[in-house]
Amino acid sequence: MAVRMLDGRCECRAVTYRVRDEFLYAENCHCSNCRASTGSAFKPFAGIEREKLEILTGADTLLVWGDDVGNHTRCAVCGSLLYSIVRDGKYVHVALGSLVDDPGIRPTEHIFVGSKAPWFEITDDLPQFEEYAG
Repeated sequence: MAVRMLDGRCECRAVTYRVRDEFLYAENCHCSNCRASTGSAFKPFAGIEREKLEILTGADTLLVWGDDVGNHTRCAVCGSLLYSIVRDGKYVHVALGSLVDDPGIRPTEHIFVGSKAPWFEITDDLPQFEEYAG
């Protein structure tokens, strides 16, 4: 059976990418850094091995804040957050809002709710963790 591929992009479409629909986990992060980087109450993301994400166009317009083993990667033209390199450079946290296609995974928990925005109320029944999950 062929692996389903998902397309993603930035707002201005300067950067496009493709990722396998084989995410290992998905979470909503409420930490102050994710809130600042997205300009939102939280960052919904899905984690996958780094080699399963491929930049199709715009590799020369990526803005990388950090280094090769830990960073946040954006489009340098429009500023869209696309993904973060995490876990010693081995995994990618794809910003779910940058996906064009519907992934086969949904966030299963809220993390870092100890520092969530005071003006935001979590209204779903997903488990909540003060910091990292379990």
